Amino acid sequence: MNRSKLIISAALSLFLIGACVTTTTGSITEPVRNDEDAAELNYQLGARYYNAGNYQLARDRLLLAIDIDPRMAVAYTTLALTYEALDNERLAREAYESAVKVAPKDFQVQNSYAVFLCRQRDYEQSQKFFARAASHPHNDDSEQTLTNAGICMMQKPDEAAAEAFFRSALERKSSYGEALLQLCLLKFRNEDYLSARAFLQRYMATNQITAGVLLLASRIEDNLDNDRGRREFEDRLIRDFPTSDEARKVLGAD
Repeated sequence: MNRSKLIISAALSLFLIGACVTTTTGSITEPVRNDEDAAELNYQLGARYYNAGNYQLARDRLLLAIDIDPRMAVAYTTLALTYEALDNERLAREAYESAVKVAPKDFQVQNSYAVFLCRQRDYEQSQKFFARAASHPHNDDSEQTLTNAGICMMQKPDEAAAEAFFRSALERKSSYGEALLQLCLLKFRNEDYLSARAFLQRYMATNQITAGVLLLASRIEDNLDNDRGRREFEDRLIRDFPTSDEARKVLGAD
């Protein structure tokens, strides 16, 4: 997974009107029209520097945006990502906590913080913020949030909690491919091959079929002693994805 699902726009045209910006240092040579524009301009510059990997400049711009507008949650979350890139986990956590404080009902902020907490192996707090983000009535992609929570719980590992999150994701969207695939893999690892087959069949009925999916299907059938099914999936893999690593594995095994 990338570090955040937060979408950062680099379009600055609306905020550059009436302002002259030197992009090599980020300095503003003419004042923008008001504090709101100034905060937004500095945030956009900070986001652009972050995306370009210029983390020191990003930090300075984002701190300036927050100084102008202390309630700009998106500036705090981007600052948190910047501190992570600078290997300062303490300040990253503080920035996320500030974002949650100023925007306690923003599910995107809660999701971003949950992802960070999972990376820090703070699974209990991560689970709490994932659940908050998923329960928000305006979160139209709650199945993704719940699946991310399940993947996090697999890292703990807590398979019972992970499975509960994956199943909750399917309650929101029964055809959601990532949740179906994660449940298939979970069952496969636990040698529950019939359940793994069932989840993979549901996945294949509504989602894109890749070389990896076909290889997994062949392995499931092999473990179920279904030699005919195994060969069918292997033949399809070699036919549809002849240059894939998965096809080479199958051919090498023959």
